[in-house]
Amino acid sequence: MKLITYVKDGLELVGAITKCGKNVFPFKENGFNYNTMNDVIEKMSNEEMAKLDALISSGEGKGKTSVATVQILAPIPYPKQDIICLGINYMEHAVESVRYKKEAFDGDRKDPVYFSKRVNKASADGDDIPSHADIISTLDYEAELGVIIGKDACNVKKEDAFDYVFGYTVINDITARELQTKHKQWYFGKSLDGFTPMGPVILTADEIVAPPVLTIKSWVNGELRQNSKTNLFIHDIPYIINELSQGMTLKAGTIISTGTPAGVGMGFVPPKFLISGDVVECEIEGIGKITNKVK
Repeated sequence: MKLITYVKDGLELVGAITKCGKNVFPFKENGFNYNTMNDVIEKMSNEEMAKLDALISSGEGKGKTSVATVQILAPIPYPKQDIICLGINYMEHAVESVRYKKEAFDGDRKDPVYFSKRVNKASADGDDIPSHADIISTLDYEAELGVIIGKDACNVKKEDAFDYVFGYTVINDITARELQTKHKQWYFGKSLDGFTPMGPVILTADEIVAPPVLTIKSWVNGELRQNSKTNLFIHDIPYIINELSQGMTLKAGTIISTGTPAGVGMGFVPPKFLISGDVVECEIEGIGKITNKVK
């Protein structure tokens, strides 16, 4: 299923996109009494999920409305915790990153780089990306696969990792490069307001064979910049969930952004950073595309 958060008649609601892709199936009008996507992730049982899927597949149900008549928000507009992110999780991006930083690289990434990203509110498809030009000048884009944890995960074995995955979404991990390098850590440079476009949907995990092998792309002003596959992770999803859950419980609703492939702005010579008016598109096969303009 493709799950969404949306606004209709001034109310923020949760629902699903029907199989034809043209209509929204509302949860509450069909007896699924959940107010937010976090509620759905934390509280909807497997039995309810199966019933919901069957009802959507049948084409039945109440209150369906055209996608064109609602405002689709980020699927999780207000994450309950900071997003957990991976840096340097594609080898070609590792190469371009050290080139930009003028560092030596031995070709080895034995251990993942983890950092967190503050999200006061995740941006939706179509929302502007604030340039924050008063404090930064090296604005960059990063198309990433977002993994949403569906139940509390602690000491998870690699072979069981996908049992804890609720679904997947598209994330653009917008970054202020000079803040990232200036502070010698990444939190501030990743966390400015408007730096987390997400969506347009959560694709539930049952829709994808695990591990996901999906094309991931980004464009800037129509120019293809990133073009890779999610099976090229240095550290894959089972590795990430296994390692992070050792001694640290990943609560239901946790979002993990799994890293970006080569082709970000800093990777070009000279760099191609974003400026006001640029349009960035990030797309992952089977999930969808988010398009955002730099303000």
